[in-house]
Amino acid sequence: MLRALQIVFGSLVVAFLILPIIAILPLAFTSSVFLTYPIPSYSLRWFEELVTADVWRLSIINSLIVGGGATLLSTVLGTLAALGLRGNALPLAGLLRTLFLLPMVVPAVVLGVGMQIFLVRLGLASTYPGVIIAHAVLCVPFVVVSVSAALQGIDPAVEKAAMSLGAPPITVFRRVTLPLAVPGVVSGAVFAFATSLDEVVITLFVAGPNQRSLARQMFSSIRENISPTVAAAALLLIVGTLCLAALAALLRRREKPAVA
Repeated sequence: MLRALQIVFGSLVVAFLILPIIAILPLAFTSSVFLTYPIPSYSLRWFEELVTADVWRLSIINSLIVGGGATLLSTVLGTLAALGLRGNALPLAGLLRTLFLLPMVVPAVVLGVGMQIFLVRLGLASTYPGVIIAHAVLCVPFVVVSVSAALQGIDPAVEKAAMSLGAPPITVFRRVTLPLAVPGVVSGAVFAFATSLDEVVITLFVAGPNQRSLARQMFSSIRENISPTVAAAALLLIVGTLCLAALAALLRRREKPAVA
């Protein structure tokens, strides 16, 4: 009986989360200029607008540039941070770990205002490097968590065995630690890229007109004129995010055999 109630409750929660998405996504294929049901006929005109309209095409390119840069930067910084915090060797390691995770819990508006002030002082406001740095700050915690989990699964005896055979620390890291932690690194990079693609609040504060991302363009379009193009863009983002999540889950599944 309890098992049945758990299944029913879980199904209701999933339905509550999924049904709004299912309701809006078919409108990406409507031929009408309005987001209304019933759909008069089906068309791909709004997907065509995504790649032909300058504003949408530029926003997709900007998202890929910023997302790629933020993913690379946050993956490097997050991996180094996870390595430094490994095993609580540093003084106040717990406090430092909490500081790295703060961007996950600090309100996006507060973080956006702080990043805007910081980037203005550096002369990076409304620039691609500035937006990439701002997104990387938001993405680093996901990399730290993912890589830290992967490092915890590595048997220290393997690294000690390599050092006992005369391998210097850099060789141990390059030939032993990093290969075993690769699933966690790649998984963190996947989550970082997905986070950057979906970020809109911080982008509103730090990006200029030339750095308008896809998420920001969707937000602006909803405020100005609700168009089925927004539904088409949402479908692309959701499908892309689901693919990235599936990739991360696959890497997580392969992680245990890799570190065994």
